[in-house]
Amino acid sequence: MDRLLSIELFVKSVELGSFSAAAEHTNMSPQLVGKHIRALEQNLGVKLLNRTTRRQHLTDVGMNFYERAKNILAEVDAAHSLAQVARAAPTGKLRISAPVSFGVNALAPHLPQYMAMYPDVKIEMSIANRSVDLIDEGFDLVFRVGALSDSGLIARVLEPYRLILCASPDYVSKHPQILEPDDLRQHECLCFSHTELRSRWTFIGPNGPLSVPVTGRLMVDSGEALMAAAIEGAGVMLQPTELVEREIEAGRLIKLLPNFPVPTRPMHLLYTPDRRMTPKLSSFIEFVLKRFGPS
Repeated sequence: MDRLLSIELFVKSVELGSFSAAAEHTNMSPQLVGKHIRALEQNLGVKLLNRTTRRQHLTDVGMNFYERAKNILAEVDAAHSLAQVARAAPTGKLRISAPVSFGVNALAPHLPQYMAMYPDVKIEMSIANRSVDLIDEGFDLVFRVGALSDSGLIARVLEPYRLILCASPDYVSKHPQILEPDDLRQHECLCFSHTELRSRWTFIGPNGPLSVPVTGRLMVDSGEALMAAAIEGAGVMLQPTELVEREIEAGRLIKLLPNFPVPTRPMHLLYTPDRRMTPKLSSFIEFVLKRFGPS
């Protein structure tokens, strides 16, 4: 017999007071309801109900089983609702936040594809290098670079954030060679005013990490502004791959110190725990993980 149906009939019999009432509620015969409950008791090896011709009452074991059975049926209903939501078409406004360089150069070019797949979803994206508060500021999800605090949010791992050291051909031709990280002490470094990149750059050498203090006359809170200055020969910069790779391919920037890679930084997609996740959120998470998830 269907064990889940037997549990449901048992709960209905307890709540409605009799097999007959449970049978009427479920459009079954009282005999079939009784057969289900006897099969359930036989399967469990315990007596759940004591019945007379006039009344029924739960045994001690039956009382405990009834309380747990209600929770089981509630979980089944929740799972069923979740499946129905998953089948529904994504719709509504999706508010997201992303770091500037990633949002502009990596994420934004993919958004039209998502919007073509789900025409009833509107996207409102905030570009900011600060750590936004997902809940207080009303975001559905945020992209975050760096180590995470224990915030209670759900974090999905993305490809690590990678940085590249580069400068323009003009700068390279007019200044001393950069053969190892320590040579940067003698160069004009274009500093990013967020995180430790404002004053110290770290590389991985043959014997482990190498941390070098850097200085320069230009410090900006925008990677795009630093790149524009670097292309014009203003100095050396350390910025994300997605920002500089097209300029390197075009020859406007040159990658430096290829034998001294920069340590990657973790990157995550964050959202609040929600047992009834909306289709717009689940579809966007799936979309992002396919394009930016770990290889």
